[in-house]
Amino acid sequence: MSGVEIAAVSFVVFLALVVVRVPIALAMLLCGVVGTTILTGSDRAVLASFKSLAYSTFGNYTLTIVPLFLLMGQFASKGGISESLFRAANAFLGHRPGGIAMAAVGASAGFGAVSGSSIATAATMGKVSLPEMRRFGYAGSISTGSVAAGGTLGILIPPSFVLVIYAILSEQNIDKLFIAAIVPGVLAALGYIATIGIVARLKPELAPRHERASWSKRLRALVDIWPVLLIFIVVIGGIYWGWFSPTEAAAVGAVATALIALLNGGLTIRTFFESLRETAVTTGMIFFIVLGAAAYNTFLALAGLPDSLAELVLSTSANPFLIVGVILLIYLVLGTVMDSLSMILLTVPIFFPLVMGLDFGLTPDETAIWFGILVLIAVEVGLITPPVGMNLFIINSMSGGVPISQTYRGVLPFIASDIIRTLLLLAFPVVTLGLVRLLY
Repeated sequence: MSGVEIAAVSFVVFLALVVVRVPIALAMLLCGVVGTTILTGSDRAVLASFKSLAYSTFGNYTLTIVPLFLLMGQFASKGGISESLFRAANAFLGHRPGGIAMAAVGASAGFGAVSGSSIATAATMGKVSLPEMRRFGYAGSISTGSVAAGGTLGILIPPSFVLVIYAILSEQNIDKLFIAAIVPGVLAALGYIATIGIVARLKPELAPRHERASWSKRLRALVDIWPVLLIFIVVIGGIYWGWFSPTEAAAVGAVATALIALLNGGLTIRTFFESLRETAVTTGMIFFIVLGAAAYNTFLALAGLPDSLAELVLSTSANPFLIVGVILLIYLVLGTVMDSLSMILLTVPIFFPLVMGLDFGLTPDETAIWFGILVLIAVEVGLITPPVGMNLFIINSMSGGVPISQTYRGVLPFIASDIIRTLLLLAFPVVTLGLVRLLY
């Protein structure tokens, strides 16, 4: 068999390993090692490459952003920021049809601005909002579906550690990617809120109204969320204004969030070390996936799969936007069996060179940024795509007995909203690139 044929077979084997619950990092590592051994005909070459693979992979200074943003999210969840955000959103939206679910989405968008992690956002907001929706008689479908969907804003609203990984893989400017993600992130939050409003009006029994909050209560709630605005301005504004690099911004954000959590009384000696431990565990998991992907992508490059795929696509006369649409459809399918980080690490080295060879009427930098945001959105949809959407399982486990079938049913309208938004951003790149062009 040719190298490309071996690579194609390895991908089928990889998916089979994932389906039988082999950890994705281990599945990629095994396929990479075995595939490279078959291609080179020597296991010594593989062992020799591993002497430098780990160092070359983790020696990237930019990767330090990942644990720092994760730590910032841990401090934010311990410091009562999520409760303040939910109270503020609920004060303004709670009286509307589906208002508490809307508040959960709005609070998730705010928490995503200091978290950068979808799982952390979903889990944290689930603790705050699910009991409240249960108390007011919300159906299990709309309550779990809205919180699971809102959690995806954690990786879409900057800062986002998944976007950092994309920037490293594609060698792009993290600052511009963060700026480009703002408008799609706001559109996502507004789309989810509109979806809740439509569902609540079509089926009022799913989301009963409750009383309108007074303006004095609303103003008090707004005062309580100043830390989130401050952190967002310091981190994103500091990067844009050149006060510090993205890595330094992550460190500043972590320290600022820790201070706010300390002032709120949520950060104690115990919760501080809990935050460090949980950050270390999550970072270790992420870095293991990064290592597995590095081994597998080395094998795919050796097999010539990215080059062969690019040559095949470029030899056709298909519309470039149609090609990107097919790539996004592949992400939706992969999202049913894989987590977001694994998809990014596995596919970007294959698809990125292909997309960069197409003509969209954009500069190379603009093409890379636009494609990165589209990939981020497609990965975000994968987090809530049945049957293996990570956010679905996290929220369902916290729901107090809501059947998983109800969670699946409740998230479908949000997936429809995601697809509409993706098509909009695909057809009109200026929506994504407008703010970048304005500021840079």
